[in-house]
Amino acid sequence: MIQRSTPLSERVRPQQLDDIVGQQHLIGPGGVIRKMVDHNTLTSMILWGPPGVGKTTLAFILAQQLKRPFHTLSAISAGVKEVRQVIEKAKYSPNLILFIDEIHRFNKSQQDALLGAVERGIITLIGATTENPSFEVNSALLSRCQVYTLKALSEQELIQLIDKALKEDSILHKKNVEIKEKEALLNLSGGDARKLLNLLELTVDSVTEDPVQITNQIVLDAAQQRTVIYDKSGEQHYDIISAFIKSIRGSDPNAATYWLARMIEGGEDPKFIARRLVISASEDIGNANPTALVMATNCFQAVHMVGFPEAEIILSQATTYLASSPKSNASYLAIKKARKIVQQTGNQPVPMHLRNAPTQFMKKEGYGQGYKYSHDYPNNFVEQEFLPDQLKGTKLYDPGNNPRENELRKRLQWYWKEKYNY
Repeated sequence: MIQRSTPLSERVRPQQLDDIVGQQHLIGPGGVIRKMVDHNTLTSMILWGPPGVGKTTLAFILAQQLKRPFHTLSAISAGVKEVRQVIEKAKYSPNLILFIDEIHRFNKSQQDALLGAVERGIITLIGATTENPSFEVNSALLSRCQVYTLKALSEQELIQLIDKALKEDSILHKKNVEIKEKEALLNLSGGDARKLLNLLELTVDSVTEDPVQITNQIVLDAAQQRTVIYDKSGEQHYDIISAFIKSIRGSDPNAATYWLARMIEGGEDPKFIARRLVISASEDIGNANPTALVMATNCFQAVHMVGFPEAEIILSQATTYLASSPKSNASYLAIKKARKIVQQTGNQPVPMHLRNAPTQFMKKEGYGQGYKYSHDYPNNFVEQEFLPDQLKGTKLYDPGNNPRENELRKRLQWYWKEKYNY
């Protein structure tokens, strides 16, 4: 029986795939997870997406529809001991699904405890995370799972969710609720279904009149906060981070700080901002100011340790430093050009003199012969070929026109004279 004390988001939680609003790229017709259910199969997976988009719900429904035993752990409270207990249980409970919420909070040893059981199929792991798995889940576990990205709900889907709740929830249905304005509900929820539904219930409960007419002001009064025009996972999320990075690239610390403030006020994850600063430090500044990468990396570590609200000071320092630094994308262009050449020319053989020769047989075959140890020569340099024969003389790194890289250019000119045309 549904209790009034149960939050609305729990009362209307979907019970099957067809009830879920959103995520049609995964569960709609032709979606990869829909196909798994249709074929009664399931692979270990990581569900990556912002809060309130249905990661936990989807895991539960998969277990229900596939009629598989289901066990859940929270990475906040569970450790290696609890993981091993579930794995032992799974040996006597075939096809057990282990759902781990906030799996990014597991440390390396905790994640490693899952590897063997996942690889041998003792358990089917479903991990949920709001963090980029590439950064927060170790590569060994990641290689054994498929990563599926869940999207924040669109405005249309949020409206559909509101209508569905008003129609299907027995408690709300008894009230004569009329939504006169939706903007505040949508903006404050930020694509988070759980937050939207609980805000809707809070707002309805705050109105004593009958009928219950919901306006933006009533929502704001109930929430006791102002609307922040920022969707942490929707279009504005990408537009504002784009404006932020382009302001840094364009050497405008004022605009960059403004866009930083927009993200902070909107509740953006500080680690997301810090990661983008690390990328910008290499992509847009590079060797024009190598200290920028040191600054950005330290910023990421400090933000991870400190968190909001103090993290805003650290982010502002790194942002203004990067925006004020000289710019160069020479390193970025170098790796792009190198990868294109690799794709076009395939696996070129490593020159014999550069190959490792750990055995006598390899030495007899000519491995390592003719290699010149740079430190045995004046100025720790001697000219020799380091590229495959087919790519001799190919220049990939062209230093930018700035004081730091002009120094690098002069050194490279001295080393290589006319070979690379520096």
